[in-house]
Amino acid sequence: MTSVSSPGGPTEVINARRTESLDAPRIEQLSTSATEQLFGRVNVVSVIEKANLAVTLCNEQDDILGHAALYDYPNTSEADQAEWQQWLSQNYDTADCTPLNSLFVHYFVARKEYAHGCAQEIIRTIFNAVPDLHFCFLVVPQGVFPEPALSAIFKPMEKTEDAKGPDGCSIFVSHRHEQAPVLHVRKARVEDHDDLTPIFNRQSDVLSTKYGDYFLAELIEAQDDNNHCVIAEVEGTAIGFMSVSNEVNTSLLAECFELGPFHGLCQPHPDDILEPPREPTPPPDVPEPSETAPTTADQRPSSAASQASAKSKRSETAMTGEISEATKADAPEKAAAPSPAGSVTGTPLAGKRSSKGSIADVIVIVTMTTGTCRIPVNSVVLCHPIREHRRCLRAEGQAKTERGSYGGKNMSAPSHSSSSLLSESSRATSVMSEASKVGSVKSAVSRAELAPPTTAPDQRSPSPGVEPPSLPPRFTPMYKGGSNAFCIHLFCIDERFEMRSQDFLPYIFSLFPDKDFVVMTVPHLVPEFPLLQNFVRVTPRVPSILAEELYVFHRAGLLKDFVVRPATSEDTPGVEGLVQSVEGREQLLKDLQQYNEARRDPDGTEIQTYVGVSQQQVVGVAILRREENVEYIRSHYNVEDFIYYNHHARSEHGHIHHLALNPIFQHYSKHFLKEVLRLSHKSCLYYPIYPPYAAKETQAHHSLITALNEMVPVRARRQITYPLERLGINAPSHRVSKLQECYAVNHINRKLTLEPKVTINARIVVVGASDVGLSYLETLAFCPHLRFNNITLVSTHGLPGEMAPDNLRDNLMGKSHCYLHQDHSLTSLRSWVNVVFGKMVAINRQTKHVIVAGGTKVPYDHLVLCTGQQYQVPAPTGADITQEEMTNATLPNSPHRRFLGEGPRNVLTVNDGHDAASVLHTLRYDFLNAEGQLIVYGNTLDAYTCVQTVLALGVSGSRIHLVEPPLKPHEPTCFNNPPVEQGVRSELAQAGVQVHSGYFLAQWNDGMGGDQVQSASFTSKAAPLRLECSFFLSFFQKMVDYDAFKAANDACLVYDGKLVIDSTFHTNDSCIRAAGPLTKFARRYHADQWTHANFFSKEVGFQLAANMLHLFDPTLENELPPTPEMDQLIPMYDSAKIQAAVLPGGVNYLHVGKPNLKVPLDTYMSSGDYGRELVTGSVEGGDFFRLHVNQYRTVETITCYSKQPIENTNLICLYGVHERYLNNLVSRFDEGLLKDFYSYFREPWCLAIFHDRFADFRHEVREILLNRPTSDEESLEEQVRQMIDEDMVLSKEQRRHLVDNFKDSGAKRSVETRLLSYLSYNYYHLPMYAKPGMV
Repeated sequence: MTSVSSPGGPTEVINARRTESLDAPRIEQLSTSATEQLFGRVNVVSVIEKANLAVTLCNEQDDILGHAALYDYPNTSEADQAEWQQWLSQNYDTADCTPLNSLFVHYFVARKEYAHGCAQEIIRTIFNAVPDLHFCFLVVPQGVFPEPALSAIFKPMEKTEDAKGPDGCSIFVSHRHEQAPVLHVRKARVEDHDDLTPIFNRQSDVLSTKYGDYFLAELIEAQDDNNHCVIAEVEGTAIGFMSVSNEVNTSLLAECFELGPFHGLCQPHPDDILEPPREPTPPPDVPEPSETAPTTADQRPSSAASQASAKSKRSETAMTGEISEATKADAPEKAAAPSPAGSVTGTPLAGKRSSKGSIADVIVIVTMTTGTCRIPVNSVVLCHPIREHRRCLRAEGQAKTERGSYGGKNMSAPSHSSSSLLSESSRATSVMSEASKVGSVKSAVSRAELAPPTTAPDQRSPSPGVEPPSLPPRFTPMYKGGSNAFCIHLFCIDERFEMRSQDFLPYIFSLFPDKDFVVMTVPHLVPEFPLLQNFVRVTPRVPSILAEELYVFHRAGLLKDFVVRPATSEDTPGVEGLVQSVEGREQLLKDLQQYNEARRDPDGTEIQTYVGVSQQQVVGVAILRREENVEYIRSHYNVEDFIYYNHHARSEHGHIHHLALNPIFQHYSKHFLKEVLRLSHKSCLYYPIYPPYAAKETQAHHSLITALNEMVPVRARRQITYPLERLGINAPSHRVSKLQECYAVNHINRKLTLEPKVTINARIVVVGASDVGLSYLETLAFCPHLRFNNITLVSTHGLPGEMAPDNLRDNLMGKSHCYLHQDHSLTSLRSWVNVVFGKMVAINRQTKHVIVAGGTKVPYDHLVLCTGQQYQVPAPTGADITQEEMTNATLPNSPHRRFLGEGPRNVLTVNDGHDAASVLHTLRYDFLNAEGQLIVYGNTLDAYTCVQTVLALGVSGSRIHLVEPPLKPHEPTCFNNPPVEQGVRSELAQAGVQVHSGYFLAQWNDGMGGDQVQSASFTSKAAPLRLECSFFLSFFQKMVDYDAFKAANDACLVYDGKLVIDSTFHTNDSCIRAAGPLTKFARRYHADQWTHANFFSKEVGFQLAANMLHLFDPTLENELPPTPEMDQLIPMYDSAKIQAAVLPGGVNYLHVGKPNLKVPLDTYMSSGDYGRELVTGSVEGGDFFRLHVNQYRTVETITCYSKQPIENTNLICLYGVHERYLNNLVSRFDEGLLKDFYSYFREPWCLAIFHDRFADFRHEVREILLNRPTSDEESLEEQVRQMIDEDMVLSKEQRRHLVDNFKDSGAKRSVETRLLSYLSYNYYHLPMYAKPGMV
């Protein structure tokens, strides 16, 4: 914050922030006639919407004092936005002006009394916010002179000789050196100690406490040819410090990180081993098949799918070099006790090296932004994600596959065809050609073909699902050349100048003229500071023994001649060299060829191609077309969270097909996108990500772009299911309603090109791909201003939704409507989340890592347990049914105990889509055409859906036995609705399914054991039951997985039947949180019956993420601890609990209800405040529809049982809606006008209620009722409260009084206006409604 003052007036404390569209009305109020003369008559909302950078100054009361909007092209009709450089250079000396370092002021307003101060502060803020900016231009119409506030900052540009100048305007400019000059950097001197010490101490006293008060002076004094200290100074005062050294352990870094694109940070050497050795192919006449068998694609090592190899633990440093046994023997004096300063930098003061040698002991990062001064601690790192390089691990002894890296080929293979970027340096040739292999990343799993499974005699059920392929050990290149990198040991800068941190880089490279790279390791919990925004984060290998992030910057990144221009045919060889390892390069080059030949596709679609060039070498390429599905994207995705759609012409929407950028220039990714937008005259760009099962021809049109990190994922919108036949010509446009392949959308627009993301490197590990876990991951991944680099999911079968849709498989279990199959395609979590295939078996809280089956360790900083509950192999009670009077009352063991050990081979459980696919495959090939009986054991909804799926598979009902265990006392059935239960049993009987109710499992094979069940015996209240069976499917009860229980219990996490948490999801370990059915609330809440299982899992996961975002999101205020009173309450959630299924007979079932305890329906209905139920149709007729309206006349329960398809997503929207919104539902029902709710809710009038933004409209209406007409009048809501406080029942006079006030206060008109606005703005979804003027 700073302050501005007015002449003779008060001083205002102001804060600069990015402008929001909601600021437009207040900004317009600041406009004057002088503003209109200078900038013309403009639409302020449109100016803000398309500005690259818009800044607003506010005081402490949030009053707007000033505003400026800047674009990357001039606001004059004389110059095309794509060619402003040529236009400007015709009259002015603009050799130093480039799109990288120039912006143009398109609009400026300020309060008159604060205009000078606001203008000065805005321009200073702009130069600080954009480090590469050096020229800020102001284009003034001819005959107009800038107002005094601007003329004090902007000076007329000097014209070149013989220049006449632009005809209609004059150019003014403000230079960086006048506002926020580049820092002067020099070698540090001992006398700088006094300036630097306060900067360190303001953050932490750790360094001075550990190494003494004069450690900086000693460090500076110990400089030599290998170690340097530099400072940045302003007006003779040191404001920043950096210590650098050329002692870098490149071999250790190469083992821990993917350094192929950077040639291992080594000098090229003839003996470099850059490709895996290949066995020679024997002659054709060699008879041995083992020698003549060709190598398949899956047998070749690939950098896109790596296998984790066992690594010995090391304590050697990555930056200062490890001290091997031989080194220790040669230099015993180096192992002597080092001086404190030597310990800090890893370089002893007298030129001796520290004996500790660990980078974790010597690196300290101090940043004034975050107020941290951390000394990292060593730990083992398993995986680190990067958006372009997702990795996918399978933990079975060791990591099997990796989701991500730099492409489908070995990235270490040298390229001798690319020209050198730095021609004066021969060593740069190899490095640059290596770096040019910036491959796209497609996960190994997503590329896996869904081959039909094969039956193996030793497997219980071969799986047809997606399995990560088992690959050979990962090849690690060997680099024989010397080190080509130096490192930053210590860095600190005053927060006022932190955005100028990059000014250190040119000077430190001059200290090591023989090095091309500077590297820095940063602890995971240290937020990314401005210096690192110029670096490239390197993808870690799996596993990595360095518990830090590695950042790399190449000398070529100092070059500022990064130029983006339209591609030409001469660029083709450069593009071919750039994308030689990109998966999908064939289509990219094909599109490039089509562009060079015709500039458009054969169907007439325009192609636009741009290349990024530096030093006359192609370092980036982008290919885009016009977005033809703009209406579809608007209607199916929440893109309007980021843009005002009506302010963007249809031609301004572009579709990215390919984008590749050399990793050395990765820090120019946003600039590259910004230039593509400017040159193509676009304002928005979109990039789709298709699911792995999408058709190859669909996926072939796109390659995975390297700038995915810079885009924002866009949430999908819930769609209305339209009665198209009934609507006829009033149906939505085909562009909106057409069916397309589901895909996830990523987006960037002009506003986002200069808006940095906050990078979070904290290692967040989520165990369990439950609905709660997926909701948590989705919430983090879809934070548009946050970039989580290290989110890892540990799951037995990985992320759901990887297999192609299959109705039979998807209907085998009931649906909670948290995530349908298509929802996984619309979110594409695999693009943002690392996946470890495996089951958690242990948690080490001391070293903070999770152990997965097989021994793989997954380290974490924050652990989230969302394993949920699963169906388990049932444990027989051991009752001998041959004994007389053996009933459920005399069982020797509890039927609810846990079964330990390996279950029989043909006893199957289904807990996810992968299990469902496996079971269906087994039944199809081993049971359908064979003889034998199938037992389905359970009384849950999934047991009934399983029976229906088996019937739909073609199995005769006479071969199916449904055995239902007894319910617990006072426990309702899974339907909790007698008519529905009656209908289900009737359908089972018609199908010939034999139902046995009230039986507990007693024995398998009459207690004789064996690895396969041939018979099962059961006990009941009366006679026992014995059944022969070929397969036994258990849906008896869900329990916490034994391995999850044991891991939590052995880790000393409080476990009381379930994992115990508090109201903020914490376990007794502050770093471990848990949610979902796995958990229960601590006993101190006295709410043992309420758990997360009672609520909608997606909402629970969202609240878990919202609770944790306070740890990462700097825009959120620190969460205050709950008050003692609130700390005694458990959180309650509002969303409905949903069950949907296909029941026996093919009947569609839907139940939507308020989160509640399991209480029988008759007990619930007997309460005085139940409300009433409205029923149409009957179970026998297959059109049963039941609505429960509570005492407030709000829909609280929906139950549907229909033999016809029902619109689940539509009907779910009825929950929580007042019956008056439903066209006076209750009164119509009482009058006998409603005979069928199904047809009633298919009528066009109610489609607006099913719209995804209807809830927002309801909130707006409520706000109208909450607002006071004037400060002296009460709002309608306040009047109602007063009347209710006097008497809960309103009289007719009171109601009449409220209605009159509603009309007279203007609230009625406001509600009508909002309604019309709602229908008008969403007219592309709701064209069936007439608007004013149509009738």
